[in-house]
Amino acid sequence: MWLWQLALAVGFGIGSAVIPVMNAEAYVLGVGVSGALDPVVAAVGVSVGQTVGKVAMFLAVRYRPGYAAKKGKEPKPVDLDTRRGRFIQWNRDVSKRLLDALSDRRWGIPVTLLSSSVGIPPLYGVALIAGASRMGVVTFSLSVLAGRLARFVTLALGVGLF
Repeated sequence: MWLWQLALAVGFGIGSAVIPVMNAEAYVLGVGVSGALDPVVAAVGVSVGQTVGKVAMFLAVRYRPGYAAKKGKEPKPVDLDTRRGRFIQWNRDVSKRLLDALSDRRWGIPVTLLSSSVGIPPLYGVALIAGASRMGVVTFSLSVLAGRLARFVTLALGVGLF
């Protein structure tokens, strides 16, 4: 019985990693409150599924067509006198800082762990930016899995108390 629960949770985790409106936290809470499935098994399955989905996003960015050709290009200049231009420049600056942090060995793992366990910065964006960084696939995968396990198992155990 637990194998079926695990497969269902992994499938939901993969879907929720790629489609933001599928909420993995709500799934784990719903499983725990309903009592239909074991919440810890569901939490482990969702964690594995989320990791698989985020690694797929990571690899999609890393190996997208034309990525090597675009790497050396400078971005188009923006008009900093307009609100839109300032927002675009701010977004570029934040993305550049996060890309540099994820590429650095000292900051890549802590940023990914923080993102995957707490959600700040959002893991969806971190997965995309990490794909463009120099971070290794194994490092990214293990960091996401550890953070997601901590988040969802804690949530499942918390629901199990009630």
